[in-house]
Amino acid sequence: MCRSIKTLRPPALPEEATEEDMRAAALQYVRKVSGFRAPAAHNREAFDRAVDEITQATHRLLDSLEVRGAAKVG
Repeated sequence: MCRSIKTLRPPALPEEATEEDMRAAALQYVRKVSGFRAPAAHNREAFDRAVDEITQATHRLLDSLEVRGAAKVG
């Protein structure tokens, strides 16, 4: 299980984070919090829903952050 989630905001990530970057971070988070690398079938729906919700929250967070000294993209 991964012990760290990489930073997705500039300047730690030189380019804008992709959907894949955000989903990978969300998956790492859910794995860490739940203690499951891959959940059992009866937990799959809850696990996948958590990954989706955290990916969306990550989008919102990164879109709303103001990084001083960096031009806002988008």
